[in-house]
Amino acid sequence: MNDDSSSRIVTGLLDWISRAPAGARLPPTRALVAEYQASPVTVQKALRTLSARGAIETRPGVGAFVRAVRTARPLDFAWQTEALRSPQHRLSPAPATMRASANTSIALHAGYPDRELLPERLIRQALGRAGRSEAAVTRAPAAGLPELQAWFAQELAAATPLGVTPVAASDVIVLPGSQSGLSSTFRALVSAGQPLLVESPTYWGAILAAEQAGVTLVPVSSGPQGPDPGALARAFAETGARAFYAQPNYANPTGAQWSPDRAAQILAVVREYGTFLIEDDWAHDFGISTEPVPLAASDDAGHVVYLRSLTKSVSPAIRIAGVIARGPARERILADRRASAMYVSGILQAAALDVVTQPGWASHLRGLKQQLRARRDLLAESLAEFAPTAHLTGLPHGGLNLWAQLGDGVDVHTLVRACEDEGVLVAAGHEWFPAEPSGAFVRLNYSGPNPGAFPEAARVIGGVLARLGS
Repeated sequence: MNDDSSSRIVTGLLDWISRAPAGARLPPTRALVAEYQASPVTVQKALRTLSARGAIETRPGVGAFVRAVRTARPLDFAWQTEALRSPQHRLSPAPATMRASANTSIALHAGYPDRELLPERLIRQALGRAGRSEAAVTRAPAAGLPELQAWFAQELAAATPLGVTPVAASDVIVLPGSQSGLSSTFRALVSAGQPLLVESPTYWGAILAAEQAGVTLVPVSSGPQGPDPGALARAFAETGARAFYAQPNYANPTGAQWSPDRAAQILAVVREYGTFLIEDDWAHDFGISTEPVPLAASDDAGHVVYLRSLTKSVSPAIRIAGVIARGPARERILADRRASAMYVSGILQAAALDVVTQPGWASHLRGLKQQLRARRDLLAESLAEFAPTAHLTGLPHGGLNLWAQLGDGVDVHTLVRACEDEGVLVAAGHEWFPAEPSGAFVRLNYSGPNPGAFPEAARVIGGVLARLGS
């Protein structure tokens, strides 16, 4: 029997259902086969179609019945207002970077690389092997699989200069993504209500994690070379803050990378004030024209707490990161992780370790560097040609984003809406500021899908800016 036979049965049964009361039992399959001169397979296909439409409900071993029509009524949750009271912290809306986009849109707003930039073959093979391993049926240690701890430690130790004691595997805590690591680190190192220094602009996820931890953010202006060491010292002295969150390599959103001299000066300030530097190395695998050198490699006194993520470079489906901390700071972070999640999925840890220890991983990263360079340059050149008033604060040496400053009179929200109306999604820059924005900015991700559409996206952005008078 073909699809027409199935459709004929569906039409006939819908007519029968329209005259039957709710809960009425449909004729059995044998009777329908005889009535419609169709095979049992065709009848079952028709019943599945009716069930999918919500016209009937099937009860295994009993039969199919006309579905009762339920009258919708408004739900009353007013009692929760009194039970919950006012929220302790501001409830932030979902960030623009996490919005899903239509296939027809040119998506420059997202924060994750396109699928074609991921090591898909390595991922699938690694997940298959992990599913057959002991990790599939055993509980992982709270601090992570020892082999993965060792990999994180060895990677950082390889960048450690002579005279500095390298980290050990026991200094590593494996995390289900760096976002949870930020939350745990802020709670462990900065008490609720206490100040935390952050670069401005900085990663919106860090702002969100700090707000939910009850930490008071203190912005320190940061430019293409990073924050000014003198300004950082003044902020420590004026606020009494005990920690500073920063992204020294390919900062999100600006793409800034600290020079070796700037990094050494900032580390000296942190040491002078006896504080922590929470170093977020989210883009370690996304260097284009430079190599990232973590500040943590130069510190063996426990001042630098180092976050290293694999989520974006391996796969967003394998949310694995590591935090490296020494001394009592590590114990406090581990205690928070135990309370929050107990342990991280052993399968995901095993798969992540498998990917980064395969010979193909190094080859993938070399190819990724070239692809990111081509995408970055294409988007930057397209903006220069079609949207010259969107001024890039610099051409980043790595990372995934361009940071563009607009004219002072531009309403960024109007720009974003107008671009979306023309099928181009961009992210308004205000989400990356812990206080008032210092200007009108947009962040443009060059690692998303369809890079061939970058010139068209730039043309749309330029046209909207022209209409807005910029």
